[in-house]
Amino acid sequence: MFAAIPSPSTNSIQIGALELRAYGLMIAVGALIAVWISSRRYEAAGGDAVVVHRMATWAIPAGILGGRFYHVATDFSRFQGQWIEIPKVWKGGLGIWGAVAAATLTGWWIVRREEGDVPAMFDATAVGIPVAQAIGRLGNWFNQELFGRPTDLPWGLQIDPKNRPSGYVESETFHPTFLYEALWNLGVAGFVAIVTPKLFPNLKKGYSWAIYVVGYTLGRLWIELLRTDKATEVFGVRINVWTSIIVLFVAIGIVAKGLRNEPADGHRNSSESVPH
Repeated sequence: MFAAIPSPSTNSIQIGALELRAYGLMIAVGALIAVWISSRRYEAAGGDAVVVHRMATWAIPAGILGGRFYHVATDFSRFQGQWIEIPKVWKGGLGIWGAVAAATLTGWWIVRREEGDVPAMFDATAVGIPVAQAIGRLGNWFNQELFGRPTDLPWGLQIDPKNRPSGYVESETFHPTFLYEALWNLGVAGFVAIVTPKLFPNLKKGYSWAIYVVGYTLGRLWIELLRTDKATEVFGVRINVWTSIIVLFVAIGIVAKGLRNEPADGHRNSSESVPH
């Protein structure tokens, strides 16, 4: 074999007597970095970083619960007769759609309660969240899970025989979809932070979050189609593909609304369009 990406030999990190599950550690590191990025961006918009920290205190646990709920709900048959496995999130199994939805709703509620700037918070987290997702995907690498079809490409991912799906036991290397998604998410974060302000200078405050969603779902579509792990299907198509399509069109509609010029008539006071 000319080249390949090796998989870690263990999915935990030992620090003295303390054993840390790599999956949970990657999620925690991603969350901390996302809070740091969001805090800086929120402060740059005139907000108080304390509001970001208070929001994160509630939004991060809500995201983990929401992600687990989505995973269990969409793959319910896997847990029948094994209900004790449901809370074991360190083994993997957090649906990004449930995580983002729960964290977003919780964050929106906290920021409103704190009388913070909700649109500015959406703009701030539109960069932090995809960075957190990119780091979190490394947990799949440690768990040797959610990889793609077999491939002979130089960057193919080596998977131990015990972790290969049935029908692919003889294959040694697979598409590293965890890496594809991580790099894509970093690209989305860069696009929102650097390109969006120049490409859409008239985009309304708070709507860059929808651009993040458009970017993420576009990537998730083609990455999802590479995966070989078992998943619930609707009309022969993976449920996450349908979710990506639906969310993509909704997000495109929201972006279009954010780009739409408001009519300058007597029904709207001009001061309402000025961010504050």
